[in-house]
Amino acid sequence: MTGKERILDLACGYGRHSLVFARKGFSVTGVDITKAYIEDAKKTAQEQSLDATFTLADIRDITFENEFDVVLNLDDGAIGYLEDDEENLKIFDVIAKALKAGGKHFMSINNADYADRYFPTTNCEIGTKMLTIWQYGWDAKTRLMTLGAYNIHYGEIALKPQIDMDNANPMRLYSLAELKLIFQKCGMKTITSYSNYTENESTNKELVLNVYSIKQ
Repeated sequence: MTGKERILDLACGYGRHSLVFARKGFSVTGVDITKAYIEDAKKTAQEQSLDATFTLADIRDITFENEFDVVLNLDDGAIGYLEDDEENLKIFDVIAKALKAGGKHFMSINNADYADRYFPTTNCEIGTKMLTIWQYGWDAKTRLMTLGAYNIHYGEIALKPQIDMDNANPMRLYSLAELKLIFQKCGMKTITSYSNYTENESTNKELVLNVYSIKQ
């Protein structure tokens, strides 16, 4: 990275990643479908005089072509959230089209290989104000994960957790092998992959899968 690259942040949310790169001097464009997120990101960028543009749009509808040196899909980046496989695959087409030749793509998603190994399961997260119980469902055939949560606030009488998994939003998960094939069809090549935001090689024993690919 030279510091002159143009970066596209897909499903950027409040601009958490976009704004960090803009503060480092990169020219950044963020896209998200949620109006409140985009308005908040724009406000921060304006207040800090950052080279960051934020666009309210469904990322399937953007039409960038050979414009960016880097594309980001971090914290899932909307991958797997759409109505079916056909719609989810459109995001990969958007990624490939937006990148210049030799452009880089970075993504972090939940790992389907991990889900095959460990789901369904239940675990908990100890926070500063509450205990959160997470319940993970998994359909190995459709590759859909469902996630439900129940919060127990400290200092309150704890009731038996009731997690409504029937109304939990399903999310399509991908394995590394699947991603390599998808990117190959889009004219891209997967270079390397890591687990859980570390430099450790990806494995089916870790939930978060980070993948680095380039456009050929």
